[in-house]
Parts: sequence; C-alpha cells; structure tokens
Amino acid sequence: MAGSIDPAHQVALRPDPIHQFELHSLVPFGHIGNQQIAFTQSALYMFAAVAVIALITIVATASRSVVPGRMQSLAEIFYEFIADTVHQATGDAGKRFMPFVFSLFMFVLILNLFGMIPYAFAVTSHLIVTFGLAFLVICVVVVFGVMKHGTHFFGLFVPSGVPKPLLALLVPIEIISFISRPISLSVRLFANVLAGHIAMKIFAFFVVGLLSAGAWSVLSPLPLFLTIALTALEFLVAALQAYVFATLTAIYLNDALHPGH
Repeated sequence: MAGSIDPAHQVALRPDPIHQFELHSLVPFGHIGNQQIAFTQSALYMFAAVAVIALITIVATASRSVVPGRMQSLAEIFYEFIADTVHQATGDAGKRFMPFVFSLFMFVLILNLFGMIPYAFAVTSHLIVTFGLAFLVICVVVVFGVMKHGTHFFGLFVPSGVPKPLLALLVPIEIISFISRPISLSVRLFANVLAGHIAMKIFAFFVVGLLSAGAWSVLSPLPLFLTIALTALEFLVAALQAYVFATLTAIYLNDALHPGH
C-alpha cells in the first residue's frame, strides 16, 4: 500500500532509550560457568580515555614554556583547579594524593565527554564502572589510614565528646555512613549520566516522530529546542559530575589523613 511503513522500519523508529547502554562483546575470551568473559566496547572506551589523557598530558608538558601555549595552558588550568580543590579539602598533607585525584577527575571527565558523542557509548552509565572507581577510593582511604595511623584510624567511627552510653548508637551509624560512601559516590555519577542520556534519546525521538508525522511547523520545534538545551545541560553535567567525584574523593581522603573527629 502506498505510504505504508515497513514493519522493520517501525521497529527502528521505536523509542528504545535503554538499547544504547547494552554491552557488546568485541573480543570473547571464553566463559566462566554461564558468564561470558569478553573485551567489550566499555573497556575499549576506557582504554581510549587513558590514551587521550596520556596524549594531552604528554603534549602539554613537552615544551614546558614560560609562556605556555594553548594545550599547556589548558592542562595547567585543570591541574591547578584540582590542586586547589584537594588543598581546600585536605590541607598541605593532601598533596601526595594530588596525582590520584587528578587522574580520577580526568578519567571520569573524558568518559563523560565520550558519552556525549553521537552513537558513542556512555561508560559511566554503568553502575559497575562507577562503583569500581568509588570502591578504589574507599580502599585507598582505608589502606592509607591504617598504614599511617594504625588502629587510631578507627577512631573515625567514634565521635569525640559524646557520652559513652550514646556510643553504642552512634558508632554503628558512623560505620554504616562510611560503608555507604562508595554506594552514594557511584550511584550519583551513574544516575546522572543514565538519566541524562535517556532523556536526550526520548526528546530526540520526539523530533523524528513529529517530522515523520508531518507536524514540523506546529509541534516539532518544541522538542527540538528542548533537545538542544538538554544537550548543553548534559555537557555541563558531564563536567560537574567529574568535579563532584573528585571533590568527594578529596573529602574522603581527608579522613585518612585526619581520622579524628
């Protein structure tokens, strides 16, 4: 029939905002039980992020000019920005963690920006990735805190100046609060990226759907403008979430440096 739409084309036009987050095996390595072990596009993007960060830092620090060029200026701005954030959270003692926090910030930022490329994969939209980064942060806090302060580090869970009868209530609360840190740190990043990409996909589908329905002159500019505004907002969120992740990391590292309440 003239003007009819092929069923396969209808399936392609359906809004499927979750499809963009599916993992695909690029290089299979076998199985462990029923679980496939493979090199996925998520791992590929993470390797690409490391390569981009390494390239930026190598190019930016190659000349080390007194009058910096554009790339060197950009790298120095990022470095000084994170250095100031770490210093405000931890003081002079936190300088040793500057490479760690800076690496996390750049890694999350580049992955978030990769996710903004059309048809690219948003790595930080997967909870396992963000939780792995958050778990790494907490492991560094605990290991360094115990190495530096010994058992005194666990005084972090015992508020000072509190009557002893209340400690039985407050100590478990402090422990639960500490354990929940990697959960909140990972879920915050994961949820913001996931929700933003789903919203962009839905609004973009509205534009395509209204265009195919011949309603361009009346309705389609609205979702189009919203899609453009939402895309700009997502670029801001990409940078903001990387900053929040780095800031909270510095705050948590302060507990390893100064565990006393």
